[in-house]
Amino acid sequence: MITVLTATYNRGNILHYLYNSLLEQTSKDFEWIVIDDGSEDNTEIIVNKWISETPNFNISYYKMKNGGKHRAVNLGVTYAKYSYIFIVDSDDYLLNNTIGKIHEWIKTISHDNTFAGVSGVKGYDKDSIVGEYPKLKNKNYIDATNLQRNKFHLNGDKAEIYRTDLLKKYPFPEFENEKFVTEATVWNAIAYDGYKIRWFRDIIYICKYNEDGLTQMGIDKEINSYNGFVHFIKQRMKTEKGINYIKAICTFTNVSRKKGYNTLQMSNILGINLLFIKLINIIDSLYRVIKSS
Repeated sequence: MITVLTATYNRGNILHYLYNSLLEQTSKDFEWIVIDDGSEDNTEIIVNKWISETPNFNISYYKMKNGGKHRAVNLGVTYAKYSYIFIVDSDDYLLNNTIGKIHEWIKTISHDNTFAGVSGVKGYDKDSIVGEYPKLKNKNYIDATNLQRNKFHLNGDKAEIYRTDLLKKYPFPEFENEKFVTEATVWNAIAYDGYKIRWFRDIIYICKYNEDGLTQMGIDKEINSYNGFVHFIKQRMKTEKGINYIKAICTFTNVSRKKGYNTLQMSNILGINLLFIKLINIIDSLYRVIKSS
């Protein structure tokens, strides 16, 4: 069975879209864990009402002090009863055959421990995919690690379902007074150790990308959670080469400048040569000038 895990914060007004999509699943072989990240609205009342109505799947609700989605997911993983976890955001919903498809996909990898899980595609609607997925001739999936997604044209948000044991082994890093760490820190750590995902082309998850969501927060979330951001950049520096390595450091210098750090401080933070940081700053500045002209 599958654990659907949702971290939510002040989404009581829209959480019913996800709940109703779970009610409509053709397969009921799942549980739903809701981790309330310190909501100040009526989320608790709403979810407890659904629990009392005893739908044909189990709902568990836990409330925590507001600390960010990554902390909520870490907590939710500890409560998960089943072998695979599907993280579904509180402003999104699933197509009615999603759980059934996931069960079929899992069967194809269940005897191979080199796989971390499976994935479908997210869509803006049931016909329009988010990001990229190449056309395939002879099969309906691609086997690749999260670090190989660019190579296989799998960029953009995807609907990953990960093994619970691996999410327990690779929790999200938590930094004091910071409320954001990109999910890629965990996905890349798992990939760095060689675990693959079987990526399927089917849309199973509909994204709304609300204005108050993490996707829309832009650079501010990195500035406000700088230690988590630096952790991610250092991780990328271990795995990226060539132009992608340069891009990672350009991203770092851009955020660090807005944070108020000079080049010497940036050099010390990353532990790399000061002249190299200065060179990256020059390259980045020239690129911005050319791009804006």
